[in-house]
Amino acid sequence: MPEYLTQKEAFGKCKTEGKFIIIEQINEDKIKATLAIADGDVESANILKKNLPKKSNQWNSIYKLYYDALHELAESFLQFEKVKIDNHQCLFAYLCEKHPQLDFNWDFFEKVRTKRNGINYYGTPVDSDDWKKAELQFNLYIKKLGEEIKKKLRN
Repeated sequence: MPEYLTQKEAFGKCKTEGKFIIIEQINEDKIKATLAIADGDVESANILKKNLPKKSNQWNSIYKLYYDALHELAESFLQFEKVKIDNHQCLFAYLCEKHPQLDFNWDFFEKVRTKRNGINYYGTPVDSDDWKKAELQFNLYIKKLGEEIKKKLRN
C-alpha cells in the first residue's frame, strides 16, 4: 500500500508528474449525464442498504457505488475549469487545493480512496462499521458537489 501523502504533497507530486491535463472544451452534455449516473449510483446503493444485515458482503458494493458517485461528480465539477485529472488521488488533491471554499477534508478523500482501492485491488472488504464511519461525509460531499455543478450549469 502506498505511503500517506498530505494534500500539499499529493498536489505537488501530481503537478510535477503532469497529472493535471488541460482539455479543449467543457462538455455540458457529459456533465449532465454524469449527474444522472451519480444519482443512479446513490439510488442503487440506498436500495441495497434497505434491510441489509450487518454481516453482508454487499457493504462493499454500497461503498463502491457511493465512491463512484463522489469520483464522477468531482471529475464533472473540474470540467468547468477545463481540467482532467489522471488519477483519483490527484483528482481529490486538486479539488481540495484549488477549492478550499468547499470545506472538503483531504483525509476523508484519502480514507475512502484507499478503502475503495482495498476492495478493488487488495481483496480487503469493508463492513457495516466502515460504511457507518463514512456515510455522513459521503452524503454531504456528494450533495455539495451536485449543487455546485448544477449552479455552474445554470450560469
